Amino acid sequence: MNPLPKTMRGVWLTGHGGLNKLEVRSDIPVPQPTANDVVIRVRAAGVNNTDINTRIAWYSKGDAANEDAGWSGEPIDFPRIQGADVCGHIVAVGENISKNRIGERVLIEPCITEANGKVLSHPWYFGSECDGGFAEFTVVASRHAHRIESALSDIELASFPCSYATAENMLTKSNVSAGELVLVTGASGGVGSGAVQLAKERGAEVIAVTSASKSTDIIALGASKTMNREESVVELLHDYRLKKN
Repeated sequence: MNPLPKTMRGVWLTGHGGLNKLEVRSDIPVPQPTANDVVIRVRAAGVNNTDINTRIAWYSKGDAANEDAGWSGEPIDFPRIQGADVCGHIVAVGENISKNRIGERVLIEPCITEANGKVLSHPWYFGSECDGGFAEFTVVASRHAHRIESALSDIELASFPCSYATAENMLTKSNVSAGELVLVTGASGGVGSGAVQLAKERGAEVIAVTSASKSTDIIALGASKTMNREESVVELLHDYRLKKN
């Protein structure tokens, strides 16, 4: 394996604000792994709403200095490399990680519980409390880099982590299981479409709220029925259950 370069091209967020706070540079130091980390050559990184919200200080509770505007409610250290949704290949590992991981194609789990060799007292978000994927290389704890084998392109895969992890957490907390009827609102969005597919995978039956123009696509993802936003959810579910029984 070729040694890592000393610098890389990437995008620095220099402070909260508009697009003028994003600075493209080619002299950013390449991150180095601590003992439990892997270094990933970024092949694709999606632009997620949380990246935009972090930049504009949307998460701030109102402090004039935006001192609580990180995803976790903590101040952000600038400059920061954003980019929560990342697909890439492992190119280097820390001393505690098997070199067999080098070359793996991975997706990064964006809600992380370990960073810089330490277990965190509360979760961070990739690209908010730590540097993310808007650069040629990024680093993350090995436990948060998940090997993936897929025919999908890097660009397609980079649309998955935030939305599908959010959908999975919602379904897990709701303890959705086979045979249940699940109503998914906003079903044509990233989280919603992920929830439709993951609920279907669990064996649940899905009714999805979406626009008429997107109904066919959502049915193809696994929903049994769609409804538009103007319909009464209570009446529809009642009628649907009567027909099923």
